[in-house]
Amino acid sequence: MPKKPTKKEDSQLFQEAIGKVTPIKSDKHPLTPTRKPRPHPKKTGLQLPDKLIRPQTESVSTLQTEDTLSYTADGMQKNILKKMRRGHFGLDAELDLHGLTSQQAKRELIKFLHFCEQDGCRCVRIIHGKGYRSTNNLPILKNDVNLWLRQHQEVQAFCSAAQKEGGAGAVLVLLRLSGKYGDQDDSEY
Repeated sequence: MPKKPTKKEDSQLFQEAIGKVTPIKSDKHPLTPTRKPRPHPKKTGLQLPDKLIRPQTESVSTLQTEDTLSYTADGMQKNILKKMRRGHFGLDAELDLHGLTSQQAKRELIKFLHFCEQDGCRCVRIIHGKGYRSTNNLPILKNDVNLWLRQHQEVQAFCSAAQKEGGAGAVLVLLRLSGKYGDQDDSEY
C-alpha cells in the first residue's frame, strides 16, 4: 500500500497544481449593477381601429341553424351574391370561429378583417358553425357574425357559402379594396 503524503507534500502538490496566484484587492462584490438597465416601453396590445360603425337602419331577424345569410351594401349590384357563390372572386383567406365565445369571436373577427384589409384580400370565408351545440339550437355566433358584418364599414356583401364549402355554417365576405392597392369603386361588380 502506498504511503500517505504528509502535510508538507500536500501543500507543495497543491501549489504546483494551481500555479501562480495574485491576491484579491477587495473581497466585497457589489450586489447591484453599476449601470442601470435601459428602460423598455410597456408592451401594449394591438390597437385596431373600430370598424363596426355602420349604423343599423333595418332590423336583423334571428337566424336558425339551417338559415342562410345574405347582405349587400348600398350601391352594390344584386348579382354580386350570385358571383360570390359561384367563386367569381376566389378565396383569399379563411377564419374559423368554432369553439370561441361571442366576445373572443368578435375580437378575432375584427383582427382578421383588419389584416385582410391590410393584405389586400378581396373575398374571405368565415366559418361560424351552424349552432347545433348552442342552447335551444339557436346559433349564437352565426347571429353575431351576421350583425357584425353588417356593421363593418369595409364589408360590401356577404352570403352563406355553397354546401360543399360549409353551407349555412360558413359565410363568404366581399371586402372593399383599399389601402396599398388604391381605393376603387366597387359598384361595377
